[in-house]
Amino acid sequence: MAKERVNVAVVGMGIGRPNGLALSNNARGKVMALCDLDRSRMESFAKDLPDSVKFYTDYKEMCQDPDIDAVFVGTPNQWHVPIGLEAVRNGKHVMITKPLADSEEAAEDIVSAAEEAGVVNMMSLSTRFDDGCRHLGHLARDDYFGELYYARARSVRRNGIPAWNLGFIQKGGGAFRDMGVHALDAVWWVLGTPKPLYVIGTAGAKFGPYGRGYGFNREYPEEIFQQFEADDYAGGFITFENGVGLQIESFWASHQPGEFQMELFGTEAGAKLHPLTAYRCDDEKEEDITLDPPQKMGSWDRIADHFITCILDGIDCEAPLKHGLVVQRMMEGLLRSAETNQPISL
Repeated sequence: MAKERVNVAVVGMGIGRPNGLALSNNARGKVMALCDLDRSRMESFAKDLPDSVKFYTDYKEMCQDPDIDAVFVGTPNQWHVPIGLEAVRNGKHVMITKPLADSEEAAEDIVSAAEEAGVVNMMSLSTRFDDGCRHLGHLARDDYFGELYYARARSVRRNGIPAWNLGFIQKGGGAFRDMGVHALDAVWWVLGTPKPLYVIGTAGAKFGPYGRGYGFNREYPEEIFQQFEADDYAGGFITFENGVGLQIESFWASHQPGEFQMELFGTEAGAKLHPLTAYRCDDEKEEDITLDPPQKMGSWDRIADHFITCILDGIDCEAPLKHGLVVQRMMEGLLRSAETNQPISL
């Protein structure tokens, strides 16, 4: 008899909350277990769920629970792969928040293990799955823009280094893996996931190690920001096998207004994400066209629905972990280029 519902365990009560709520609100999904080192965080989240849940503080024990079908991993970057590996070793389907890992080597490990296990494996990517990004991607696949040959994408905060969990600011974290990954993954998907060839980048930390730029109405003692070992800005240029060029930028703190933007350059039309607009020029007539996505759905709900549908109906996943691996390679290449002052071959 075919299974009618997916029982999911959520690890991490930060980004796990919106993902978990969407999974529990899906007619074919149920959050049946939570895992976190802090029981009070699980108890707080459990109040928002429609069904009773099990609590775990040990992810290895959780992954051995035979009633769990799938695991969502929403921890700091450094724990994505250890928890993901434990899940797939126990035959669980797995969905991991961005980025896939804290290093390229770790990302390769989880992709190999998940594909060998034959489980559904997916990235949770709120920007790729939102209405505007999906509409641009579908227009691109319908040749609305003609040939897309260049793009720019950026994620900029004026004052917003997250230090409420040290995983963000220690080695393996950083602005590019936290925010830049959204911009990079989304624009790469809209461009048709071309194969990257080379990257050159710059990165550093001009605010975080000095106790500046933390924002969010929070102040941190010196013993916190002294542990800063990541980037608070990164930017660079990626070239792809099909000749497309991409300029990518990410800032946790800057003397610039906050912004999240994607800009596309095509032979027949161009576009930007915010506000969702297309640009054309026919016979010297310039047109600015407001775009309206035909299908509107919250990104978390769309992610949850796709994950559950892949499991129960056997459809191909649109955001497999191997996509996360390619994005990880581009990110790590850019950061390596910044360290070595050399372009990096991908």
